[in-house]
Parts: sequence; C-alpha cells; structure tokens
Amino acid sequence: MTQPTDIRRAPGLQQRALPDHLRTALNLAAAGVPPLPLRAGKVPFGNCRACANGACGGRPNMRNAGPCQCPAPCHAWAAATTDPRILASPAWAPAWRQAVAVAYHPGGAGVTVVDLDNPAAIAWARESLPATRIVPTTRGEHWLFRGAMRSANAVRPGVDVKSSMQYVRWLGPGTGRITAVPDSVRALVVKEDTTPAPGKVVSSHLGRATWDHTVAAGCRHTERYVRTGLDRGLTLVQSRTESGAGSQAFGVARFVAVQHERCPGPCGLTVIGEEIVAAAVSVGVPEPYARRAVANGLQTAQGPAA
Repeated sequence: MTQPTDIRRAPGLQQRALPDHLRTALNLAAAGVPPLPLRAGKVPFGNCRACANGACGGRPNMRNAGPCQCPAPCHAWAAATTDPRILASPAWAPAWRQAVAVAYHPGGAGVTVVDLDNPAAIAWARESLPATRIVPTTRGEHWLFRGAMRSANAVRPGVDVKSSMQYVRWLGPGTGRITAVPDSVRALVVKEDTTPAPGKVVSSHLGRATWDHTVAAGCRHTERYVRTGLDRGLTLVQSRTESGAGSQAFGVARFVAVQHERCPGPCGLTVIGEEIVAAAVSVGVPEPYARRAVANGLQTAQGPAA
C-alpha cells in the first residue's frame, strides 16, 4: 500500500476524543500504512525496561526474529502496525500523549522512499529517476516508489533509501502518480567501497574475456545483436568517469540478462558479466564492488544460467 491520497476514517472508534497524532495514525492504518509515534526530536520512543538492551529478543519482524510480546511501542520501526486495537491501546496511550509527529514503516506499506535532503539531491533525482509521487519535506523531498526493498543511508550525497527496517515521518500523501521502484534505485543500495587515494591499487588485473557464440551455444540471438547491445552498455559504464559507474554496471547487467530470459541457454552470461566488470574497473570502480553490482544485476533479472 502506498501513502494514500484519500485517508479513510478508522471504523469503530470515536475519533473526536482522540489525540490528533493518534487520529492520523488510525487513518493511516485503515489505509494499510503501518504508523508509529515519534517523540521530541522526531525519533521513536525508547524501549521499556523489559525490552532494553535486547533483553526481550526483539520483535518477530526484525532482522533477528525474537519472542517480544511487549504491548508498548518498543523497537522503533518494528512496532509500526495497522492493528487499530494496538494503536489505541492503553499501553500506547502515554506515547500518543507525548508524540510530536507520526511516522510509518514504508517497507510494511509496500513502498520505497528516496529521501532527498537538499537541492542538489533533488536536482540529481529529477535527472536520474522516473517521475513518481513526491512529498515535500522541511529541507527537500521524499520520492515514493511502489515496492519494498533493502534500505541504505547516504547512498549519494544527501540521499537515503528508506524501505524495509526503516521509518519515515508522515508529512502527507504527496502529489503525483506513484511508479514502481526502478533499477537505478535498487542499484543505489549496493554499497560502493571507499574510493581509494590516488596511486592505490583498487583491483587485480582483469584480463578481458570477450563474448562470442563459442560460449553461448544455447543463445537464440545473433552474435552481432548481442555484441552491439553489450558494446553500447560498456560505453555507458566507461562514460561514468566521475561517479555512477557501479550503478550503471548494475543496470547494464540487468538489461543484458533480461534479453536472454527466453533463451534455452547457456548464453555465456558469466563472460558478459566479466566484460561489464572490466569496464567498471577501468574507470576506477573497486573490483569487489563492481563484481557485486554486476552479479546483483544478473540475478535481479533472473536470467538463465550462464
């Protein structure tokens, strides 16, 4: 579920007597968006004594499934719920009385939020990402995409990706039609290794194995077709001399794999992957990162075995 355009009233509750933030939370929950209260500082409420320092084992929907049965809004994003009985329960009442804002768990709502924290980040998004629903923030914008994924902070200057195991402050439904999360956003969460200082070795020497039909006996495409598309992709990767070569390598690998989804195989995707890795390394991408990006691109497309 996305941040809804029309928030429905939660049934069965007398909303006039409710705190404003709880009323907002109940309306979000009714629309399938799991909310949670935020305290001063616009951060989640701390754990109760029974849950402090992980003593309870954590919520079942956290990274490490645990036995926590605490009725209070402990464990930050993991406490977010669409159950109105929990949201309006006595155990949550003190938090709603002290709350300064409402947040929600985007992954639980089936969305990914690209958090753009400054004008430069917004300019990058407008140039690099497809149009989608936008929610204005104090310092920038939230771009919402349909589909949950792994979260990562500081994927670019001023850019965070928030979805699974994260919370986002609720700032309204936003405007625009939401679109599916693009590959360019998925590629951002593949962490690039620290850029080495000048003169440092960033990778081993990569011998350039080139693709031809001798390694692709089961490919239904002509050699010219594959080489033309691959060479264009390699040119795109090598053109990213300042930044973005790793993300471009991910996109090229995924595009290539999609082209071979209907082939009986083998199609020599391993060799193609090596060519893409070599192109990324040639413009300064650390080899381990380049290999992860390309492998993720090939797997995301669920192409046939190489």
